Amino acid sequence: MSDLFASDSDDEPSVPSAQQGRPLADQLRPRSLDEVIGQEHLLGPEGTLRRMIGSGRLGSLILWGPPGTGKTTVARLLADEIDYKFEQISAVFSGVADLKKAFEKARFDRMNGKRTLLFVDEIHRFNRAQQDGFLPVMEDGTIVLVGATTENPSFELNAALLSRSQVLRFESLSLENLEDLAKRAEALTGQALPLDEEARRTMLTLADGDGRAMLGLVEEVLASARPGEMMDTQTLLSVVQRRAPIYDKAQEGHYNLISALHKTVRGSDPDAALYYFARMLDAGEDPLFLARRLIRMAVEDIGLADPQALPQAVAGRDAYQMLGSPEGELALAQVVVYLALAPKSNAVYTAFKGATGVAKAGGSPTPPMVILNAPTKLMKNTGYGEGYIYDHDTPEGFSGQEYFPEKIGRHEFYQPVERGFERELKKRLDYFSRLRASKREGED
Repeated sequence: MSDLFASDSDDEPSVPSAQQGRPLADQLRPRSLDEVIGQEHLLGPEGTLRRMIGSGRLGSLILWGPPGTGKTTVARLLADEIDYKFEQISAVFSGVADLKKAFEKARFDRMNGKRTLLFVDEIHRFNRAQQDGFLPVMEDGTIVLVGATTENPSFELNAALLSRSQVLRFESLSLENLEDLAKRAEALTGQALPLDEEARRTMLTLADGDGRAMLGLVEEVLASARPGEMMDTQTLLSVVQRRAPIYDKAQEGHYNLISALHKTVRGSDPDAALYYFARMLDAGEDPLFLARRLIRMAVEDIGLADPQALPQAVAGRDAYQMLGSPEGELALAQVVVYLALAPKSNAVYTAFKGATGVAKAGGSPTPPMVILNAPTKLMKNTGYGEGYIYDHDTPEGFSGQEYFPEKIGRHEFYQPVERGFERELKKRLDYFSRLRASKREGED
């Protein structure tokens, strides 16, 4: 699998890729690390990989990042830089037998004075047992493992494998990186892309940070252009159709976007929240999943600072279920904006966590006898309910009795904030606290 991309050397003729019969991504594959586009944090003068090469030693690596960002190419070039033999397998097509063959070959080559860099594409596709199989040959120096994955290694790779490797994050290519790549393609083919300025920028955006996808778009444009034609954005979109956003509803892209939506609502930024909400819908997310998350935000991040937040979120879900798509999404968008602009408080959330912790740690103490029912004569005679004060019979409608079990004593879990409706609740809480204290003084 090719990744990134350099133009052919000057002594080779520029021949359109269609005549050569090779994809542009293959023709533009870099021949040195200096020709790799992007990943300056790894390959720049002070980059991590530059420092490793400069030290003369290379440890096992996990290259983590989106498709088309140069992982395979960089692995191949690293082997060249340190004069290691490059071997490649794919976890999609390989099994235990293939691994054993690769390890035996690496042992043989090592006996003959040549070390092996084993590149494993899609390494997260190996199961836990297969991943454990790498550990002995990594530890005894048979191979230097370089694995590539598009998935978060923390979730997909064994802790033992991660502890023996350094994880390097590959970033999506910027628009500037993609423009540099487009220029290389134009130089190689000898053809300027027949796109006006806006259409050219649209093409770069459609690539979504994926260099290989970008070169595929270039090939489509060059193959489809009529003589003398200059495509605008609409023509471009009709030629290349539309590339689906990078988004897997079961993987990290999903969790990244829902995290971004939740945090922008919590951060009271309705514009950013609407953007991430729209991105998830555009990528095919289930609107009812988003509705459920909005309900959670209403209770977790707003709570009683705005008691209408939860009814608004529930009503948005109900409206979507009644209207369906696309009309129902507007109701959810309304909820997004309402929640983003609502006063924020996690006081109830924090109080509930605190109460849960005490409940789990405190065992099963009996509530005070004074608040226990006495449905039988025996229970009444043994003190159940004795001395209970009916709150409505007091002038303030508040008895001030102690309701916590004596064993754990009184706790104060709920601490309302000075925002929104919780300002009023704080006044009430303070009032009851003062009243409770005065009644206890009166009892004394």
